[in-house]
Amino acid sequence: MYQYDQYDHLIVRERIAQYRDQVRRRLSDELTEAEFVPLRLQNGLYMQRHAYMLRIAVPYGLLSSKQMRMFAHIARKYDRGYGHFTTRQNIQFNWIELEQTPDILSDLASVEMHAIQTSGNCIRNTTSDPYAGVAADEIIDPRPYAEVLRQWSTFHPEFIALPRKFKVAINGAVEDRAAIAVHDIGLTVVRNEAGEIGFKFMAGGGMGRTPILGSVIREFLPWQHLLTYTEAVMRVYNQYGRRDNKYKARIKILLKAIGVEEFTRQVEAEWVDLKDGPETLTVDEMQRVIDYFEPPAYKQLDDSDVTAAPEAAGNKAFANWVNRNVKPHKQPGYAAVVLSLKKTGVPPGDATAEQIDFMADLADQYSFGELRVTHEQNIVLADVEQSQLFTLWQQVKAKGLATPNIGLLTDMICCPGGDFCSLANAKSIPIAAAIAERFDDIDYQHDIGEIELNISGCINACGHHHVGSIGVLGVDKDGSEWYQVSIGGSQGNHSAIGKIIGPSFSALQMPEVIARLLQVYVRERFEDESFAACAQRLGVAPFKEFVYATPIAEKSGRLVGEDEYV
Repeated sequence: MYQYDQYDHLIVRERIAQYRDQVRRRLSDELTEAEFVPLRLQNGLYMQRHAYMLRIAVPYGLLSSKQMRMFAHIARKYDRGYGHFTTRQNIQFNWIELEQTPDILSDLASVEMHAIQTSGNCIRNTTSDPYAGVAADEIIDPRPYAEVLRQWSTFHPEFIALPRKFKVAINGAVEDRAAIAVHDIGLTVVRNEAGEIGFKFMAGGGMGRTPILGSVIREFLPWQHLLTYTEAVMRVYNQYGRRDNKYKARIKILLKAIGVEEFTRQVEAEWVDLKDGPETLTVDEMQRVIDYFEPPAYKQLDDSDVTAAPEAAGNKAFANWVNRNVKPHKQPGYAAVVLSLKKTGVPPGDATAEQIDFMADLADQYSFGELRVTHEQNIVLADVEQSQLFTLWQQVKAKGLATPNIGLLTDMICCPGGDFCSLANAKSIPIAAAIAERFDDIDYQHDIGEIELNISGCINACGHHHVGSIGVLGVDKDGSEWYQVSIGGSQGNHSAIGKIIGPSFSALQMPEVIARLLQVYVRERFEDESFAACAQRLGVAPFKEFVYATPIAEKSGRLVGEDEYV
């Protein structure tokens, strides 16, 4: 994995010194809170309902075991003993004291980490496929290109005060596992007819108040021009993106306003002067970065049926785990393993300091000292020998990290919501808990099949509810917390924005709402048809009719009326 060079070390060290002085001045009231806000946001520090929250960057979701142990250290020393892994492949800590934040950043720097590009109107932390480098369907490893984007975008002087935050995702495989269609820029690796590597370039995707799928503005961009073309896009956005209304400041609004053809024309015109400039990537420069991502020292092994091994034969629990949590690997005899952070009773994405240390130990023991964070808020050990899977399963089961639910109903994406976030309209975690408890039957979940249930506490869509097979959005109605439900969303190669089924529901009604949606799906689905595909085929009507057919009981005894739309 990538290691800091002299420039990285210098930038981070100087930023910490600068920030330490800013905190000192804020604590002594030399800086007002209004003056301090943009300064702390540049270092990933948010003020939430109860305390400060610090969000730490995990570039393209890749971690060393040493870096993972630093998270456990921060959780113990500075927080309340746990951390929350996010849909941006980062981690955040929700109970931080302001005066301790410079020390936290200093501790992070000791393991080549920082909190830059996790907040503010800048180019945010680039995300990618958590199986990059090992996926069986990979065209090329996208991580070197993600790293080049990181180096280029960090403190880029032209783009440190954009109209709004800007998110980039890159995918290097046939199957999109980076949700590129809902990013400001989404890149996927392709080959042209001559076999040359390049990128299909999408722009203008995003969720939030105006969910839009990105548009392809170039079918094939030679890899040498990754930075020059990205800069052209950024310049058009930086010049013409709205700054008078933050809700209309994202690039998706600009692209929608002027149209894809005109936006592309402006980008191509801007690119003329950049195309062969100094930011054009060379073979030598790319090879320098690629060398950091050399494959580990794999053994020469053969694939095997791990569930038929003597110690595992007939063990249904292990077989379920292999079926859901073990993923194919391009190297024979190896597998990628997903550690589920979705055990019933635990907020999705949360891990204790003990679990974080434990996962770091597992990485050293089984996976060449590396871990990956997924945007579904789980952790991946990417390089596990198949012969070690049963022993690994026994260990992770004992620590509550082996729930065999990856891709199933209880593998929910969930933002912290109103329990923590000052932007949230409603709580997310209790809704996730109630649904998980209602459907805590792994056999039932396996029968239902793959389904993505995503929960956001507000319209900012940190829980990716727009692209959930079932999406849940917390809304405010006259000071009360209610929940709007959408269906038919999906991410990946067939991305789609879900459609709202109708009036919103109370918190206590939500488990029954999900149950009724699932009943329609089971009744109407074709063989092997996913929930999202079924909902897209049938439309909202049959689901809506069944969900609202009879009142859904809850303590207040009231169901939202048909005319009470949010």
